[in-house]
Amino acid sequence: MNRVVKHVILSCVLTGSVVCAYAGDTVRYTLSDCHEMALSRGASSQSMEEARLAAEYNRKAALAAMFPRVSANGGYMWNSRDAHLLANETQFSFGTAAVAPDGTATFAWSEQSKLGELANTVAGTPLEQPILDIEASAGQKIADAYQELYNKMTIDLTHVVVAQVGVTQPIYTGGRLTQLYRIAKASENIATIEADAKHDEVIYKVDEAYWRVVAVGQKKKLAEQYYRLLCQLENDVREAVNEGVATQSDLLKVTAKRGEAEVKKLQAENGLTLSNMALAQLCGLPLSTSFVLDESGLNECSLPVGEMEMEAAVANRSELQLLQETEHIAQSNAKLMAAGLQPNIVATAGYMYTNPNADNGVSSNWDGKGFFSAGVVVNVPIAHADDILRYKAAKHAANAVALKTDETREMLMLQTTQANQKLMEAQQKIAMARLTESNASEVLRMAQESYEAGMITASELMQAQTAWLAAASDLVDAQTEAKTTETQLSKYLGRLK
Repeated sequence: MNRVVKHVILSCVLTGSVVCAYAGDTVRYTLSDCHEMALSRGASSQSMEEARLAAEYNRKAALAAMFPRVSANGGYMWNSRDAHLLANETQFSFGTAAVAPDGTATFAWSEQSKLGELANTVAGTPLEQPILDIEASAGQKIADAYQELYNKMTIDLTHVVVAQVGVTQPIYTGGRLTQLYRIAKASENIATIEADAKHDEVIYKVDEAYWRVVAVGQKKKLAEQYYRLLCQLENDVREAVNEGVATQSDLLKVTAKRGEAEVKKLQAENGLTLSNMALAQLCGLPLSTSFVLDESGLNECSLPVGEMEMEAAVANRSELQLLQETEHIAQSNAKLMAAGLQPNIVATAGYMYTNPNADNGVSSNWDGKGFFSAGVVVNVPIAHADDILRYKAAKHAANAVALKTDETREMLMLQTTQANQKLMEAQQKIAMARLTESNASEVLRMAQESYEAGMITASELMQAQTAWLAAASDLVDAQTEAKTTETQLSKYLGRLK
């Protein structure tokens, strides 16, 4: 066994020991673990769930609007003045009765009254004084009666209390309540579909980030292995220069290549750090989290699907379901506009109590009785040109959504077919990359042996090493592309739920 092979084996053993020791303090994550963390800790997923709950309660509210609505109302009012149903001065054919602001009442006979005519007739006779006394006495009695009637017809409005309990039940609304319920139901379905779509989107992003970390981690290992090979080759060439069997130019070429390998190793380390941060952000973990991921699924890949399965999957795509629910809303909206042209019938019933009350005259006592009432209100639209135009606009809007749904169905079928074909191409790339990597490894082994036997130069060995690195990197890229394409196809087929 040559020195380079021994060095590579020793380095791999040391690296494995370090990883094992490091893994003792680091949690090992599987792809399912990352999915669960991203779904449970993501703020967007929680907001989608809140939106779904809001839509659910809106649908229940639309259903409740079809049932009776019971309400209670009460009011209190303080007034600075009372209400007087009788004027403070009233003229009669026989005289004028008046109530002064201080509450005293007076009555003045008119000259056309019988007593007035009689007083004029007996003027200057002994009967004049008795007649005047009768006139004054009768006038005072009329004033007292007017004052008492005035007070009886005064309503005390200092404290006014009104209480009412009523029930309202829609009987016929032209289908308005039914369409509002259907719109709310479709909105709830949209919220559920959007939540499922967000779920799939989160899983898809996590898969991309997960396999990116795996791919960059493997490329980092390849870069480190490539760097170690060049470091060993640089030492061998330096010894050969000291022994006089190699030139300084050969050593400079290897040193330059080793410098390039060191840069690639640093780039791979930086790429792995950034990829870890991206995955941690999706999983809701601190950005400094170090991942030890399960890489066993990288070599596994599902098979492409048939056309019938793709057609069935397209029918269940969230994009198409959203458009279908939007179409239902547009159709219900058109019917809602048509309901504005239909009669509306509402039944009402209630009980009311007031103080002051008019149960037995007008009284401020609390012994009055309230009253029940029931009725039906009918509204018949006759000339509503704006509602007719809105109805026509809503019908055209519904037709536009239906046409867009058909167009989207074709686009989704094309998208799914492309993803299916891309998966087939990715599997072919993996097969070709594995064959290329196997050949490059064999060429590298033979080149190493030939170099140690002095049959090829260091430059030729470096070409074999570079070709091996490129082939190994292409294999990792092909496997990562296949996993990403597989997740994309699973998303299109609705397998991520």
